[in-house]
Amino acid sequence: MNDTTSKTSTAIFLHGIMELFRKDIPQSVLDKARLSLADYIGVTLAGATVMRDKIERYVQQEQLEPGEIKAIGMDQGMNLKDAVFFNGLNGHALDFDDGTNTGIIHLGSPIFSVLLPLAQKYKVDSTKFLEAAVIGYETSFTMAASIQPTHKELGYHATGTCGVLGISLAVAYMLDFTEEQAQNAFSIACVSATGMLSVLDDHSELKPYNVAKSALLGLISIQMARMGFLGHSDPLGGGRGYLKMMTGEALVDFKQPHLNGTYAIEKTYTKPYAACRYCHPAIEAAITLREKYRIIASEVSAIHVKTYYWAVNKHDHTDISGVSSAKMSIPYGIAVGLIYGKAGLSEYTMEQVKNRTILDLTSKVSVESDDELTAQFPAVTAAVLTLTTKSGQEFMERVDFPKGEPENPMTEKEFTERFIELAVYGGKKREESAEMLEFIKKMDGCMDRLYQYL
Repeated sequence: MNDTTSKTSTAIFLHGIMELFRKDIPQSVLDKARLSLADYIGVTLAGATVMRDKIERYVQQEQLEPGEIKAIGMDQGMNLKDAVFFNGLNGHALDFDDGTNTGIIHLGSPIFSVLLPLAQKYKVDSTKFLEAAVIGYETSFTMAASIQPTHKELGYHATGTCGVLGISLAVAYMLDFTEEQAQNAFSIACVSATGMLSVLDDHSELKPYNVAKSALLGLISIQMARMGFLGHSDPLGGGRGYLKMMTGEALVDFKQPHLNGTYAIEKTYTKPYAACRYCHPAIEAAITLREKYRIIASEVSAIHVKTYYWAVNKHDHTDISGVSSAKMSIPYGIAVGLIYGKAGLSEYTMEQVKNRTILDLTSKVSVESDDELTAQFPAVTAAVLTLTTKSGQEFMERVDFPKGEPENPMTEKEFTERFIELAVYGGKKREESAEMLEFIKKMDGCMDRLYQYL
């Protein structure tokens, strides 16, 4: 970069990320990337099953062009753009994909939705692919962590707005772009950035669309860069740049890549419950109380939850209008957790959403923002649940790090069982699912066998 651009917001941000292009990524981090890939594939296979009816109608009406690329969980070959779009849509359909509380973002679904089809198209080896994923995670996370929570307060969905940036640099690395091509791809991605949180409101089913369109726009960004389109030299800065649009401020104090000594991909959570991550501490507290004290739902008179502000906002509703609404509701998650001792895919279906026993218990839950817990977020994602029975007994449980956080990771057995459950839900046999997971864990070199599984 020349002297005239060396101090721009874009140059500052890109300098830190581009340094990773030249560093050896530790094997332990690449092993974590393998698990992140497996997580993404599992939730996308299951998501494709949930979305099947809508996608089949779309395919029939639009008469998709045939091609050689397969979208995960879909039988027919299609062109690259369609595969990327459907991967993104299915990858976030269940809201079961990985993410981080710092940055308030789902990281894997936009990035892997593009990397996998491109790796298939260009015969990329597994090491290069995994390294690219690590760089993509770092890019999206570093930006999200730098602009949150103001970004969310303005109504933006960072999974889309920051996810597209991660795609651009992940692909630039994987396909060996020149530095100029990488900067242009990033610049075009900044122009493409989109995603609004109003998709969480009322009956909307468009939250996965934020990922799908960002994946597609990320692909287009790198294609335009390869064609030679020039981007603005400082798309992040200035009075009309990305930062001004996304935060209201033209300058932002960027977090450092490799924040606190770990890669972004090491900071991610894996979801044990099929709900928004904000719901998980309270769900886990409810399940823990059930197991400790053999709580019976019919004996509950009231449940009160204290948690951090971001978990309360738009997640405290007891009026459940559909599956998407249930996934965003702390009260609903608590109800199914107490009744079934779990909150997986089978607890978030239209049949369950209409279940009167669940809805009656949901109505007994109140959620309150607590200043002390809010101040601890995102380092601690706590919920304190107090349950009162009809006989007047009171039980309390606090969860600071719900299962799946780096501080409280899933065991290898738990992760394996979760992956197989998702893959089987997505139409795979148990044996095939277990084989696929083992291949991902040991994948070295050619990735063709993985595409056959998908």
